Amino acid sequence: MLFVYKSIDKNNQEKSGTIEAINIDVAISSLQRRGLVISDIHPAEESKTILGKNIGLFDRVSNKDIVILSRQMATLFDAQVSALRIFKLLGSETENPKLAKSLSDVAESLQGGSSISASLEKHPKVFSSFYISMVRAGEESGRLDETFIFLADYLDRTYEVTQKAKNALIYPAFIIFTFFAVMILMLTLVIPKISSILTDSGQEIPAYTKVVIGISEFFLNYGVFLLIGLIVGGFFMVKFLRTEAGKNSFDHFKLSIPVVGNLYQKLYLSRIADNLNTMLSSGIPIIKALELTKSVVDNRSYVEAVNESIKDVKGGSSVSMAFSKHEEFPNILVQMIRVGEESGNLGSILKTLSKFYSREVTNAVDSLVGLIEPAMIILLAFGVGTLLASVLIPIYNVSSSF
Repeated sequence: MLFVYKSIDKNNQEKSGTIEAINIDVAISSLQRRGLVISDIHPAEESKTILGKNIGLFDRVSNKDIVILSRQMATLFDAQVSALRIFKLLGSETENPKLAKSLSDVAESLQGGSSISASLEKHPKVFSSFYISMVRAGEESGRLDETFIFLADYLDRTYEVTQKAKNALIYPAFIIFTFFAVMILMLTLVIPKISSILTDSGQEIPAYTKVVIGISEFFLNYGVFLLIGLIVGGFFMVKFLRTEAGKNSFDHFKLSIPVVGNLYQKLYLSRIADNLNTMLSSGIPIIKALELTKSVVDNRSYVEAVNESIKDVKGGSSVSMAFSKHEEFPNILVQMIRVGEESGNLGSILKTLSKFYSREVTNAVDSLVGLIEPAMIILLAFGVGTLLASVLIPIYNVSSSF
C-alpha cells in the first residue's frame, strides 16, 4: 500500500514523499528509522472508476520506458553521478506516473542503506528478475554503467524483434475480419432481398444459389443464437487459456501452426541466445543465466526444455549436450554452442546466433506478410465474387427469359 507523508529531518528541513508499506504502522516505523519526525501521513489516493475500481489500463510501464531509463542511467553512472541522485533525478523527470513512483521509492530505499538491486527487487511489476540480476551482477563487478548499456541494448533488440512479429499478424487479422464482416453483411442484407425476387419469378433456381440462400436464411433465423454461442464459447475458451493446461496447450499449438510456428520458433531462439549472451557478458554464471532465460522466453514448451537442460548442466553436462536432447533446439544452434564451448568463446557464438535468429525473424515476417497479402485479397475477392455470381446469374436468366 502506498502512503504519502510529510516529515522533518535531522536538519529541521521539511521533507515530503511516498513510501510503500503493508500498513501505516510499518510505514511510520520505516520513516522513523531514517531519522524523520512524521508530521502527516495518509494513504495515497488512487485513480478510481465510477464503480470504485482502479484504472490500470494506462498505469503501466512499457518496455520502451525501461529502455530509455536504462540508457539515462548508463550515461549518469558513466558521469560518476551517485546512485541516490540518479534515481531522485530520473524519478522527478519521467512522465510515466507509475515509473516515477517506483524510482522515488527506489531512491528512498537507497537512502535507507539498501543496494540498487535490492531496491529494484521491491518493484517486480516494473523491473523483471532478469533486469534485477543484471544490476546485481553490475554491482558485484563494479561495472554498473556497462550493465545498463547492456540492458538497454538487449531490451531494445527484444522490443524490435517482438514488435516486428506482432505487426506481421495485424494485417492478416484485419483482412480476415473484413472478409467475414463483408460476407455476413451480404448474407443478411443483400441476399434476402435478391432471393425474394428469384423466388417470385417462378424460375428454376440453381443448386449453388439454393445453398447461398439457405446460408442466408440460417443467419437471419439463427444468427442471434450463433452470436450468443460464439460469445459463450469465447468466454470459456479465454477461461481455459488462463489455466496451466490451457497455456501449455496454446503454447504447443503456436509452434505447430504451419509457417507461423516457424516464426515463433525463431523468435524464441533469438530471445534465448540474446539473453544468454547478455548475461554471460555481465559475468553471471551459466546456471543462473539459464534459470533467468526461461523467464523471458514466454513459451512453456521452451521453458520445459530449458528446465530439463538446467538439471542436466547441474549434473555435469555441457549446455550443447543438454540442448541436443530437445527438439525445440535445432541442430545448427546446438553445434554452434558446442563450438563456442570447445573454443572458450561461448559469448561471441551466442551473440552471432542472436543476430542470426533476429535476421531470420525479420525475413520470416517479411515473407509471411508477402504471402498473406495477395492470398487474403484473392480469398476476399473469391468469396464476394462467388456470392454475387450465385444470385446475379439466376437474375440474368430471369431477365433474359422475358
